[in-house]
Amino acid sequence: MNKIKQSITLILLICCFSNLSGQETLTLEQCRAMALENNKEIAIAAQNKEMAMTSVKSYRANFLPRISAMGLGYYATGQNDVKIKIDDIQLYDPSSISGYIPPFLSFLTPYIDQFSSVSVPDMDFNLKLNNTYMAGVFVEQPVFMGGKITTAYKMSKIGNELSTLSQQLTEAEVIVQTDDAYWLYVKATELHKSATKYKEVLDEFYRMIENAWKGGMKSQNDALKVQVKLNEAELQVLQASNGVRLARMNLCHIIGIPLSSDVPLPETFDEALSGINREAGITTRPEYAMLNKQIEFKDRQVKLVRSDFLPNIGVSGGYSYAYGMRLNNEPLMNSASFSAVVSVKIPLFHWGEGAYKIRMANYERKIAEMQRDELSEKMQLELMQALNIYEEAAMEVALTTRSLEQAEENLRVSRNHYEAGMTTLAEHLEAQTLWQKASSDLINAKAKMKLSETRYLKASGTLTIH
Repeated sequence: MNKIKQSITLILLICCFSNLSGQETLTLEQCRAMALENNKEIAIAAQNKEMAMTSVKSYRANFLPRISAMGLGYYATGQNDVKIKIDDIQLYDPSSISGYIPPFLSFLTPYIDQFSSVSVPDMDFNLKLNNTYMAGVFVEQPVFMGGKITTAYKMSKIGNELSTLSQQLTEAEVIVQTDDAYWLYVKATELHKSATKYKEVLDEFYRMIENAWKGGMKSQNDALKVQVKLNEAELQVLQASNGVRLARMNLCHIIGIPLSSDVPLPETFDEALSGINREAGITTRPEYAMLNKQIEFKDRQVKLVRSDFLPNIGVSGGYSYAYGMRLNNEPLMNSASFSAVVSVKIPLFHWGEGAYKIRMANYERKIAEMQRDELSEKMQLELMQALNIYEEAAMEVALTTRSLEQAEENLRVSRNHYEAGMTTLAEHLEAQTLWQKASSDLINAKAKMKLSETRYLKASGTLTIH
């Protein structure tokens, strides 16, 4: 599955860079894919996921027999020669049997002393430890460990699931960061367009006033007033241009391309609302699932502690062969053997240690439940706040759209009246300023709506890359 995701991401990146080279617009989905591919936190989360999966495999191996081989070899150059001096060995005391010899055997009495002891010659022993070796294969299999192996394996699986949820949470945070940078760049671009358009209107108006002043139809004061407004418009264009450059560099940094790269974006905001689900809850959030997994982990931890005070049963067997230790060139070891062992360990009395540890584990589980309840309420508040901000932003877009339409109409009427001499220059300049402000307000409102939409999707656990 990870290879499939990487392949899809690679295809998206190729498409992104081909779009950039062709000066086509870079979509939000492409920016998200590039950010997820290049973000260091995502890479760390992926490594943690791989580590958790490896941990599951490691604990699963505890169910299987453990097979090991053992070999022992001994080499020595020394000699172990021993000479035992025995001398005569006394067998019995002749005087102790002198009164027990029958009369018909009395002729043996002179010979009794000759057989009362035996003469044993000295004995030479030569012990060689050189070239002694032993080899064997042993198998160990736990039968019942109080549920420790099963519990530890299930805990590792919970840890794997937690790493997956943590990766999803990190991806959601990166997407929010990318959306912020993307829409702020669009906002800066739109504000630059608005400022440029306002300056163009003032340029045209200034040329008209300047021609009228040169023709003696307007005063120099009128031309100076328009010139002041035109200077302010030029400053706004410069500020907007700087804002575009900084916003573009920030987006390039997040999606992992050179800061000097050109990032063409859509011409305008997508004014259509996404139709978010206002009835969404928090149960699909990774954070909520992680809290539940923490409780499940604590449940398993209670069982793991209890397993330390339950009987343990295991079996082991082995087959070995030993050869060596020559005594007078005759090996003392030259045989193979099979062995089997059954071990049983039953805890009897530990002065209440087991009960206390189990009680502590239960306390930790209750604390995890209380933390989940508390954080769930905070997530509910966060979700409601995000929904309110989104709805307010959507309403602001509607109101500023209407205000811009009214400002455009007001500017058109004011221009006609000014040309007809029915309004003053100051009033007409004010109408132009109101139109420019209404345009900027609408752009800010659209950007705010887009940003609040992303935050609501994250708060409801429905933020995913399309």
